Amino acid sequence: MKKIVILAMALFTCMEFTASAQKMKNVSEDCGVFRHLDASVSLGTTGIGIDVSSPIGNYVNLRAGFDFMPHFQHNMTFGVQVGDNPQESDYKFGRLSGLLEGITGYKVDNKIDVIGEPAYYNFKFLVDVFPFKNNKKWHITAGFYLGPSKIAKAYNTAEDMPSLMAVGIYNNMYDKILAGEPLISTDAVGDVFMPYEVEDAFLYYGRMGVHEGDYAHDIYDSNGQLLHAKGDPYLMVPDENGMAKASVKVNSFKPYLGIGYGGRLFKNSDKYHIAVDCGVLFWGGTPSIITHDGTDMANDLENIPGKVGDYVDLLKAFKVFPVLNVRFTKSLF
Repeated sequence: MKKIVILAMALFTCMEFTASAQKMKNVSEDCGVFRHLDASVSLGTTGIGIDVSSPIGNYVNLRAGFDFMPHFQHNMTFGVQVGDNPQESDYKFGRLSGLLEGITGYKVDNKIDVIGEPAYYNFKFLVDVFPFKNNKKWHITAGFYLGPSKIAKAYNTAEDMPSLMAVGIYNNMYDKILAGEPLISTDAVGDVFMPYEVEDAFLYYGRMGVHEGDYAHDIYDSNGQLLHAKGDPYLMVPDENGMAKASVKVNSFKPYLGIGYGGRLFKNSDKYHIAVDCGVLFWGGTPSIITHDGTDMANDLENIPGKVGDYVDLLKAFKVFPVLNVRFTKSLF
């Protein structure tokens, strides 16, 4: 809803510019600036964009607008792992699934589907410089994009919430048994424990979680105590709402530098133009991919399995964001 409101405000701004175009024209003729006003629609790697632009002198053009990425979804799959040894996980899961269903009431799937979708939009302010006196088709562009730091998100499907809730219930019981705490405590009866054979089964199987890779380096707590050694499996457990989530984050302020080439869209008309812009957004180096428990999949993990690992490797390769946009422009005056 917020994005729709922002887009509506941007469109309203363009309408306001159009409505006052004649007044601006009169001022521009007197002052020698803002002699033209153009409106553009663009399509490319930054999404769908709208902007307005006007020249400052003969060699500089100012552009301001808004870009957003249309929503689309892509499914990814993670495997549920039992214990720290992935070679024993399938065997343990087969033995444990019946016990887990009996304890929690939920049937646990050994695969979790996660939906990934972009959440990417930016305001932009750009300055086009035309360096050649007799050739106004080429331009150099510098400026910035400004938007939320979160550019994509991932979360589990609704169908897998029962499995994640069962994993959370099981891990809570396992942690209590490991710490020697009672599973159930009542004032009337006192401490009530599970039978020892069930406790032993919990301790044998170990914790459950969604295996998303292995730790790429040692992880320490705030007191300097080792939490996870390099090579240990990272098992993501659901949050308090039974969800597994992650967010891709970059800098909110993203400087832009690029070049472009443009000209008339129609041979005999100066009202319509087309241009291609190519450049890079400096979004702060390697993006962070933060899970709901604070783990950075891009910097803290390695050996991430399947397509998810391919996507993480792809994001890590882009220290800057490549920009390639096609822009269609109409002269308002």
